[in-house]
Amino acid sequence: MLVVLVPGLLALLLPAVRITGTTRLPAPVALSRRATMAVTDTSTAAGPNVTEAAAALRGQLCAEGEVCAAPDEPVRGLDERIFALNRLMIGTVKGSIDAIYSYQNDGTLLHDVRRFYVLETVARVPYFAYLSVLHLRETMGERDLRDVMRLHYAEADNELHHLLVMESLGGNSSSFDRTLAKTMAFFYYWYVVGVYTLSPEAAYHLSELIEDHAFQTYDEFLGRRGVELQGLPVPPVAREYYEADDKFLFDLVTQSCRVDRIDIADGCPRRPNLQTLYDVFVCIRNDEKEHWESLCTLVQGGFDEEGDSPIQSTEPEQVESTGAELSPLALASSAAVVGVAVALATLVA
Repeated sequence: MLVVLVPGLLALLLPAVRITGTTRLPAPVALSRRATMAVTDTSTAAGPNVTEAAAALRGQLCAEGEVCAAPDEPVRGLDERIFALNRLMIGTVKGSIDAIYSYQNDGTLLHDVRRFYVLETVARVPYFAYLSVLHLRETMGERDLRDVMRLHYAEADNELHHLLVMESLGGNSSSFDRTLAKTMAFFYYWYVVGVYTLSPEAAYHLSELIEDHAFQTYDEFLGRRGVELQGLPVPPVAREYYEADDKFLFDLVTQSCRVDRIDIADGCPRRPNLQTLYDVFVCIRNDEKEHWESLCTLVQGGFDEEGDSPIQSTEPEQVESTGAELSPLALASSAAVVGVAVALATLVA
């Protein structure tokens, strides 16, 4: 019965979020608007400041007579109705997970890792959903999607390794956690596929909210358990990904390392040197910031719109509707989809 109910709810929801018009999915080239997300200084070693390096290079080019870019236009926001729908969706998911794990909190490190396991399982789903839709569009004859597909594959691979780290720390040791994570991921995958098919910008904003929450969660965690983490060893899977593996996919995620952004003579500043588990979680937190930055850019115009203004979180804006209206039924359907998934997971566990 639940399998029939959830697609029905999605069928009510998805027509309501349709946005007409052209959505740009350009190649992820030079990303010059830098992130302004606040970061608590909890890392053990600071690399070169890429933002300052980029600004210095632009100033040098201007001094040498190059044409300097005009000031950026105001950042394009997102339809306030879609914005509200996404906030409700993510707020419901986040609130459900927080409520469940607050009730089970025993004050141990494993409790945090269990919650991170669920969050990372859900957080990696959208990137695979994007790829599913983009692959279909490519199969149907649309071209010039290679670069954005590579970006999303690299992001999915990055989130996978976050998940593997949590599993190596015992995050998936409980059948309850595994059932909750997989159930939410299953339903959320189909939800994102539907939304992305109709409006990539709306789908990207969903993940922007997730990555913002993930960044803040890890940043708070580092401040709360930093001393304990500094006394624990690095999991082999983390050392393999951040230090030993080929850096091609990692550099696609790490925007400051892209060679098409800026020529950094000393190499990429994000080359982690892992000494303790604390350093691993610093890397994971910083990865979430990189995802957030890319998603903000995709929502607000795409990587082909260069400028010098810092990246800001997407804001709601009033737009003249040319498609179906968002109705209260759509908002209720969104909450019901997540509610059914959480209820199912709880009952099965």
